[in-house]
Amino acid sequence: MGLLMLVVFVLTGQYMDKFHEHLRNTPDATRLLFRSRHIYFLLASLINILLGVYLARHPAGWRKWLQTIGSTLLLGAPALLLYAFFTEPLRGGWELVASRYGIFILLAGTLLHLISAVRQRAG
Repeated sequence: MGLLMLVVFVLTGQYMDKFHEHLRNTPDATRLLFRSRHIYFLLASLINILLGVYLARHPAGWRKWLQTIGSTLLLGAPALLLYAFFTEPLRGGWELVASRYGIFILLAGTLLHLISAVRQRAG
């Protein structure tokens, strides 16, 4: 999934180039919103790639439950960030609900994975 999102990251870059002339002659606020949403999507892609490479599943119990919820959040956040990429810059204004929640979901998923592993590694 992370690799697929990385491909989508490249495609959104092409979208900015082909459909918005690589953001030339675009108002500063709109250009900032496009580029930041683009980078947010890269962030989500890289987190998912690393999780896919290094995740060691817990066999059972609350740790496995936290990992499952955390992984679900991390897999779902890119959809919200992709939606934000296509809607927020063109909407105008600073109502950035989708990207804000997408970043918060990445944070929550990461923290759940951290909590599921901290105690085990310390012990």
